Amino acid sequence: MTTAYQNVPSSVPDVAGAKAEHEREPLVRRLAEHFRRYWQLWVMIAPTLVFVAVFAYVPMWGIQLAFRKFDPDTGLAGGEWVGLKYFDKFFHSALFGQIMTNTIRISLWTLAMGFIFPIILALLINQIGSKRIKGFVQTITYMPHFISVVVIVSMINIFLSPSTGIIGRFFGDESLLGSTTAITTVYWVSEVWQHVGWNSIIYLAALSSVDVSLYEAAKIDGAGRMQLIRHVDIPAIMPTAGILLILNMGSVLAVGFDKIYLLQNALNLPATEVIATYTYKIGILNSQFSYSTAIGLFNTVVNFLFLITANFISKKVSDTSIF
Repeated sequence: MTTAYQNVPSSVPDVAGAKAEHEREPLVRRLAEHFRRYWQLWVMIAPTLVFVAVFAYVPMWGIQLAFRKFDPDTGLAGGEWVGLKYFDKFFHSALFGQIMTNTIRISLWTLAMGFIFPIILALLINQIGSKRIKGFVQTITYMPHFISVVVIVSMINIFLSPSTGIIGRFFGDESLLGSTTAITTVYWVSEVWQHVGWNSIIYLAALSSVDVSLYEAAKIDGAGRMQLIRHVDIPAIMPTAGILLILNMGSVLAVGFDKIYLLQNALNLPATEVIATYTYKIGILNSQFSYSTAIGLFNTVVNFLFLITANFISKKVSDTSIF
């Protein structure tokens, strides 16, 4: 009697032989065969490929401006080649230490709190039994995400007003927006408040895929609510949390320009001047395009290194990675 398992090995050499024969064919012929089979998929993704090429890869042509002295008469590629002159100028700038400290401090606080609070909110919402109440809580927490940054900053100014603000009146006559020590807290708290509901969606989706029998088995074993969260919910969302943390590490120095720029004033400027705002002032306001391009490229390279390092560590520790 011949079983299904006995038939499997006999077909393996045929498949391997066909694959080897296909790989020996000329590249042009293999590509033609590939597009003949999968042309529908290529047509579907063609608009996306064009979009990425035009708006992500074509602008990279301007990176060379970081290594040239910009000349408006000759264009991006016509200026004198100066090598790493503008990078060296930034590294030896009197503001380099202050800008890097501000950027790293604000970024890490926002990254850490923006990573932790969505997980906590998702775990709490998941514990709500009533679907109506759960939907109401989710809607309330999503809403700030759709408010524009300009409106958010206006609300922060009103709330933190020393005399009439609903929060600012508790901190005396000094405005928190003018304090160099409190502005970082104001920034990350407003960021968490605005995006915590939206960022918790993906964790709620991960929690919805947990097998209900795990909860039932844990309850039979005497597990309480906190033990269910600790031994069932948290392990279920850890792979998702790992992927999101790696992706966020890719923008660890990319403090959002618009909000921090709108929150800046003469009093808090020593604590809020970050790479994004400094690049804007140097490049757009002072017309030092080559210098600002070098600073922006340095920021991108550092973010890329953070992403690669976080992905490597995560892959070694938890076998979770994005590539």
